[in-house]
Amino acid sequence: MQDEDGLLSGLTVIDLSQFLSGPYCSLRLLDLGARVIKIERPDGGDLSRRLYLSDTEVGGDSTLFHAINRGKESLGIDLKKAEDLAFLRTLIGKADVVIQNFRPGVIERLGLDYEAVKTINPGIVYASISGYGEEGPWVMRPGQDLLAQARSGLMWLNGDEQQGPVPFGLAVADMLAGANTCQGILAALVRRGISGKGAHIQTSLLESLVDFQFEVLTTHLNDGGRKPKRSGFRSAHAYLSAPYGVYPAKDGYLAIAMTPIGRLQDLLDIKTLSPYRDDSRAWFTHRDEIKAIIADRIATATVDHWLSILEPADIWCSKVLEWPDLLQSEGFRILDMLQTVTREDDVSIGTTRCPVRVNGKRPAGGRAAPRIGEHTDRIRAEFAQ
Repeated sequence: MQDEDGLLSGLTVIDLSQFLSGPYCSLRLLDLGARVIKIERPDGGDLSRRLYLSDTEVGGDSTLFHAINRGKESLGIDLKKAEDLAFLRTLIGKADVVIQNFRPGVIERLGLDYEAVKTINPGIVYASISGYGEEGPWVMRPGQDLLAQARSGLMWLNGDEQQGPVPFGLAVADMLAGANTCQGILAALVRRGISGKGAHIQTSLLESLVDFQFEVLTTHLNDGGRKPKRSGFRSAHAYLSAPYGVYPAKDGYLAIAMTPIGRLQDLLDIKTLSPYRDDSRAWFTHRDEIKAIIADRIATATVDHWLSILEPADIWCSKVLEWPDLLQSEGFRILDMLQTVTREDDVSIGTTRCPVRVNGKRPAGGRAAPRIGEHTDRIRAEFAQ
């Protein structure tokens, strides 16, 4: 069902996962050419079919489900039925990869954990995603993105100092865990191609969020354990000095990254920055005062006016785009990151494409997410032999 030129063409992935982390991993494998068979309950399917980001649905399912499950096949399996479990084991015996993100203990009760599966298929690459690992007091806590963010310390890096913890407005734990799992699977497949040995790949939402913070956590571990301190004004990074931040102009917002204060003083003609001009330590200790001075100046003109001054001087800056601006820009259009996927029952949905290019080309994939159990009869006929 995949492009024959896909890098993973010929590989079969059995995806027992639902919601976001596991399905994001299998989506990337699909984009790279693998065949993904999604296992779903016949009486409702993946719970993300009804996880609505808005009141928009397409073909009876959420846009979220379509975005993360496009191009996959759906096999309806009732895990409480012995005959369905027996067929699933037969299918796993002929597959290359299994992905699951059940809460720890559930997969063992089903007899589909790695130790059980590798007796069926010794060369299997098996991936497990959990909320917080397989041991410790948090194991049975819900492995949900917001809760993982809360436990990870990540929220204290976002927003201004007086705001309290600020979560990401995206399911960043799920996406990172899915991406890390995909990397592990690909490495295990390479090793299997050399030695014939399978492997068990494991990660969790918490581990992925800790890794995501490696830069600032390393600083924390090596500077006496001081907590990160966000700027109280226009904060964009808890560990970086002024002018790092986003500033309102007359008609929008301007982001300014790492820049010597003296250069900004000259280019923006801000005399009140003189006390801080050459004192790089003050750029951090007095960053709120410096940012307030810069903000007052930026507010006097348009974004384009400031860009016309700063960009020719090679200052790291950018207009802050909203989605309509991004989608209409030539810089975005040239990347060709959007597509419309369709299904035979007249379902049509606009979504993103794979971010990875292979030999200069982005993998194709024009079919929408499947209906629950849409491919059950064909998959059973194919793999029951």
